[in-house]
Amino acid sequence: MTAAKDALPLSPYFVLDLTRARAGPTAARQLADWGADVIKVEELVKPGDEDNSWDLRHGSDFQNLHRNKRSLTINLKDPDGLKIFKQLADKADVIIENYRPDVKHRLGIDYETLKKTNPRLVYASISGFGQDGPYANRPGLDQIVQGVSGLMSITGKPGEGPMRCGIAISDSTSGVYLSFGILLALLQRERTGEGQWVNTSLVQALVALMDFQAARWLIDHEVPPQAGNDHPTGIPQGVFKTKDGHISISGSGQLYPRLCNAIGAPELITHSDYVDFRLRSKNRKQLNAAIDAKTVTKTSAEWIELLNKAGVPCGPIYTIDQMFNDPQIKHIGLAQSVEHPTLGKMELVGQGVNLGNKPVKLRTATPERGEHNDEILKSLGYSEKDIASLRERRVI
Repeated sequence: MTAAKDALPLSPYFVLDLTRARAGPTAARQLADWGADVIKVEELVKPGDEDNSWDLRHGSDFQNLHRNKRSLTINLKDPDGLKIFKQLADKADVIIENYRPDVKHRLGIDYETLKKTNPRLVYASISGFGQDGPYANRPGLDQIVQGVSGLMSITGKPGEGPMRCGIAISDSTSGVYLSFGILLALLQRERTGEGQWVNTSLVQALVALMDFQAARWLIDHEVPPQAGNDHPTGIPQGVFKTKDGHISISGSGQLYPRLCNAIGAPELITHSDYVDFRLRSKNRKQLNAAIDAKTVTKTSAEWIELLNKAGVPCGPIYTIDQMFNDPQIKHIGLAQSVEHPTLGKMELVGQGVNLGNKPVKLRTATPERGEHNDEILKSLGYSEKDIASLRERRVI
């Protein structure tokens, strides 16, 4: 009873991860972190490329993306490799792929083919622009999709041209959306007994994430402009100078009088240029300058303490190392330790959600390529002799 109670919520599920790059692996990582048995299905290393493969695999990005998984190498273009994959597919609850839309059909591992022998299969696809339509077969990368989605047009300072976001945001977002879709399909399978095809794309996920900025056009027919470090609509809200750096302050709406009093500028509350939201929006530059004139008189730490006590949201602007040293970040447990057999103890980025009041613990480091070949093939009934033959013929 205790073991069942302590088991992670996705521990009953078996997942095949055919993905590469970032978007698909992000979806698979969500499932793996929460207990699913995820097998990362990988290509064989090309002869002569072993050193490059080792370097990439042991880098921070790859290690963070593929923890809590097992690894199996298969040549899917070889009939025996395809046979192995289909044996696993018949047992799988979920398959995740991020090939270009036509590739899975050419390989014979598309949803319509695999569901014939596994009707309970949830088949999850992620692509750059969608499974059909005029851009379906275009290569889709985060840099390109940030532009197509409109995100770059609202990021950066006015007059300085488009600006990309500092992370691969469409990859990460589409991966999280796909994992959500997979869970929905698994829930529906509980009622219907049947799996289904789930799909999203980098562009679909990123446009959905644009949320109120996209709605400004759809509803108000307003093209959102760049606003730099200021909030697009909440004013004053943004980055302000201090004696020793910068801080973020939110003083819009009902917080505005509270902010003015806290910084020692009550006259700004009744100033004719700032008495309502529309005027504060129209005169944002002047208002920001007036606030800056006050905030430069104290240090960032002094303002963070003072403004938060006054009920005005205010916080530091960290570098990544400073962020991980913050006491609240440490308390949440966003740096999780795992032991890697070659690289030793390392810290990886923790999950973005908790069940209860404890963060999920990472269990295993990213596996070596093909680390679990023998273990997985033996579970399918292959003998050591069979496995040796497959390895010699570069099927695995």
